[in-house]
Amino acid sequence: MQVTSVVRDPLVTGGKTVKDVSHDISRQVEGKPTRSWWIAMAISVVLFAYGFYCVCTVLWNGIGVWGLNKTVGWAWDITNFVWWVGIGHAGTLISAILLLFRQKWRMSINRAAEAMTIFAVICAATFPLIHMGRLWLGFYWALPLPNAFGSLWANFNSPLLWDVFAISTYFTVSLVFWYIGLIPDFATIRDRAVVQGNNIRAQIYNALSFGWQGGAKTWMRYESVALILAGLSTPLVLSVHTIVSMDFATSVIPGWHTTIFPPYFVAGAIFSGFAMVLTLLLVTRVVFKLEDYITIYHIELMNIIIIVTGSVVGIAYITELFISWYSGVEYEGYAFYNRVQGPFAWSYWSMMTCNVISPQLFWIKKIRTSIAATFVLSIIVNIGMWFERFVIIVTSLHRDYIPSSWTGFHPTMFDIGEYVFTFGLFFTAFLLFAKFFPVINMAEVKSIVRSDSEKPHHKEGLGA
Repeated sequence: MQVTSVVRDPLVTGGKTVKDVSHDISRQVEGKPTRSWWIAMAISVVLFAYGFYCVCTVLWNGIGVWGLNKTVGWAWDITNFVWWVGIGHAGTLISAILLLFRQKWRMSINRAAEAMTIFAVICAATFPLIHMGRLWLGFYWALPLPNAFGSLWANFNSPLLWDVFAISTYFTVSLVFWYIGLIPDFATIRDRAVVQGNNIRAQIYNALSFGWQGGAKTWMRYESVALILAGLSTPLVLSVHTIVSMDFATSVIPGWHTTIFPPYFVAGAIFSGFAMVLTLLLVTRVVFKLEDYITIYHIELMNIIIIVTGSVVGIAYITELFISWYSGVEYEGYAFYNRVQGPFAWSYWSMMTCNVISPQLFWIKKIRTSIAATFVLSIIVNIGMWFERFVIIVTSLHRDYIPSSWTGFHPTMFDIGEYVFTFGLFFTAFLLFAKFFPVINMAEVKSIVRSDSEKPHHKEGLGA
């Protein structure tokens, strides 16, 4: 019996040539902003402005304006912090791990995913900074400084300080990785600007590209640095959210004190990160007319990763419930019974529905390859991942060992406003990136364009 292998779907459709790649991806940088871009930017700026007012009020009056109380000392702020850090994981996974595994389908989506990582980490960093209360003195407390500044506040045994080092390292490596990937594309835009006679744009992008000339040695060094950074970034994908999980796992609070948290948090971070990448790319591919570069095949592969990581997260939920019973510790058992049946049960079942049930719909190929279904489910997944962090934090705290201290938690407008602030910051930054930077990696996409579809064309420049 003869078996014929199925031919994979092309990664770039429409018979694109190298010249087409340069033109299609550079045109949103060279052209004027569209009406839809201005509308989205206006909405983002309004969210940012309202959130900024709330942040200023918190800094002026103190974090007493939040909904925290004596029992629930952590709530909305750290929920949002962990949520944003999780979203930032997909970019490094796509850029680093898939690069090391030579997965070519990453080439059309890595640029936007890397940008999303950087902006998400910036948004996450706002929460611990504002939680310091007196932000202008916060650096004396968070960073190890000589005792000339007074007693040394930094406690190296605290996982909160581990967070500082882990996330700052992750941000630095991700930023360098993202920017180095942009350099050849900046040179392409520079060379196109020279041909078009736009000297100001040519000078700006020449500075951004560090005078890239595109020689053979330059490309060799570029690829070597990319591999080195990918090797450095790969352990960070696993370590950063592992250390974030230790904020909870190293405590003795029932519901937190568990060894399953590190792999559980890492899987959840990749899960939510890929969902956010899908949300952004599905809009970007339509607004900038990039359907030939971000294809249904890309979307289907990302949905498959969501199935896998969503299933891992679902197994972690079930394992937690089983261990709380099997351990025989009444406090641990009650912590999980309270999640399922207590006053915040609605958030637990929302989490289970969004994170465990909804991703299983992607087993159906028709749904997995549907743009509308993918967009809706990607948003549902991130709503579910927010509820996961809320459930872990609030339901573990609001009923502790002493029933007389049991209480609830209700966010104030300032809790919500700070969250809105990060959304405004994130989408404003992403929209500016999508307008002024090439949203797809032109240099890498050109390497997978079918050679038999190329046609003779005029040389655009050394960076093209």
